[in-house]
Amino acid sequence: MTAATDMTSIPGATPIVRKTPKATFDAIFRNASFGAALLVLVLLAGIMVSMVIGGWPAFREFGLGFITSSVWDTQNEQYGAWPAIVGTLSTALIALVIGVPLSLGIAVYLTQLAPAWFKKPVATAIELLAAVPSIIYGMWGLFVFVPLFAAYVQIPLSNIVEGLPIVGTVLYSRSPSGLGIFTAGIILAFMIIPFIASITRDMLEQIPSVLRESAYGIGATTWEVVRHVLVPQAGVSIIGAVMLGLGRALGETMAVTFVVGNANRLSASMFDPGSTIASRIANEFNEALGLQLNALIALGCILFFVTFVVLVIARLLVARVKRY
Repeated sequence: MTAATDMTSIPGATPIVRKTPKATFDAIFRNASFGAALLVLVLLAGIMVSMVIGGWPAFREFGLGFITSSVWDTQNEQYGAWPAIVGTLSTALIALVIGVPLSLGIAVYLTQLAPAWFKKPVATAIELLAAVPSIIYGMWGLFVFVPLFAAYVQIPLSNIVEGLPIVGTVLYSRSPSGLGIFTAGIILAFMIIPFIASITRDMLEQIPSVLRESAYGIGATTWEVVRHVLVPQAGVSIIGAVMLGLGRALGETMAVTFVVGNANRLSASMFDPGSTIASRIANEFNEALGLQLNALIALGCILFFVTFVVLVIARLLVARVKRY
């Protein structure tokens, strides 16, 4: 059976005979693509099922108290996830508050304001920062940033705010060692800036130049062009970049473990040591047995659920931006 052919002729040229793909190859391609997509769902379901099975003894033993309790006593087999949950959300929030404005500022500067000779080195440096392993960030944070932060921020600030209402609680450090929730948030901000800035820069560069030129042509300032032209056009991509950075911040392990302090307690001060879900698992998983191991896997389930909620929120925000 001969394959169907398509005759394409160009005036003055030899006719080209183009064979159409056979149905067999098309079916193979279709099934391979479907298998690749299905593999992702199977892996996701497998991870979810295995973590639920591994953490179920802890959920069954402590019930809702596992989420709300602040006790983590390996000697008496009492475990609670609340300090780790709060630490995870707090460090991620601090990272976003610091990292997102800096990332957007970098992206806008590189696409709108930076001279050509300066744009390339800065863009290359940002891409290199994205490739730095997290353990390097952690070691730099522990041996370089933490001592400087303790000496020039924590100690002077604690002396100033001591005894003041509210501010004296949030910004006062009982043991100004440089380790703590706020320090971990700053290190996470340094880690997510390259991702958010790179994606946002690429999206801003994809916006047709005629839109910017039209805005400048009617007398708009650079701020007005960014606010009313660029950000609305790249809004969906910016949200995606921020959520990607948030996912990195929520799941980061090694860098946070170095600088968060790894203390299982809740404190109203941002400068006091704490812990995150990832750092708790990293510190104890190697030696955990029995119910402690189940509790750590249950912590992983909670982190998985938090990440899933973040993904859902991102989808809702993207849908809302597209609607308008």
